[in-house]
Amino acid sequence: MGEVLLELRGVRKYFPVTKGLILAKVSAWIKAVDGVDFSVIKGKTFGLVGESGCGKTTTAKLILLLEMPTNGSILFLGKDTQRLSKLELKDYRASVQAVFQDPYSSLSPRMRVKDIINEPMVANNWLPPRDSYERVIELLECVGLDVSMANLYPFELSGGQRQRVAIARALALNPKLIILDEPVSALDVSIRAQIVNLLKDLQEKLGLAYMLIAHDLALVKHMSTQISVMYLGKIVEVSLSDELYANPLHPYTQALFSAILPLTPDQQKEGIVLPGEVPSPLNPPSGCRFHPRCSNARPICQELEPISNEITPGHSVACHLY
Repeated sequence: MGEVLLELRGVRKYFPVTKGLILAKVSAWIKAVDGVDFSVIKGKTFGLVGESGCGKTTTAKLILLLEMPTNGSILFLGKDTQRLSKLELKDYRASVQAVFQDPYSSLSPRMRVKDIINEPMVANNWLPPRDSYERVIELLECVGLDVSMANLYPFELSGGQRQRVAIARALALNPKLIILDEPVSALDVSIRAQIVNLLKDLQEKLGLAYMLIAHDLALVKHMSTQISVMYLGKIVEVSLSDELYANPLHPYTQALFSAILPLTPDQQKEGIVLPGEVPSPLNPPSGCRFHPRCSNARPICQELEPISNEITPGHSVACHLY
């Protein structure tokens, strides 16, 4: 498929639950991410889908080093991020950037657009002031904004324009990977297509890799080369985009994809309704975590955690049915 840019191996993130105010003791652990493996290929888009609370955003925070993993390794170009020198760590932080869901809250209301875009370059001593201003102008043009907007504040811009500023800021340090956490969900429907097309154009022009986190399964299919499906902290299925949508194997993936609206009103589609609620990551079910809601559950599903098996080339699923 191509050269691996980022790889996660057995990554876990547990958050402690404590009791007591003065002598706080750990009484339990929230297993937000529990043994995740996947790879992001250079210049491609990796999609990560699943219900709210399944661990997608925590995974993104681990990659951005906003959280440190409890166990496992995150490798960037073959190097473990936990063993990088100070200089290598600085390069890594420059190479991995993020565009967040809400452009209304991710941009400082007290800073002008030019200062927002310039901030990463100032923080990293990347360019002298004169050159950094030229770089700001270049980035504004790159994301389709008029140069005159450099002196405006975020409240003077529309939602789509703010998200373009956020994308320009993410591009400031010439990253290799950009994490897109619900990049268009807070925007008007009429603006979403423009931002998606901009992201695809930038990827083709600059050779960027994206990690796309989204609930919009149509958007994920449109943008992603490879997709992972996450449930309660674990990856249950991984495949190339077209193969996964044509032939979802895991019962959870099938239920998730059945919720996609049909392409035409005449197309008949039977939705799969899952019983019950998503279990708590504080006390996940034994064996397969999906078994309490699965219509195909067997006795082994309650006892033994399924191992991911490659069913066809590039298509893996963690399910006892296979």
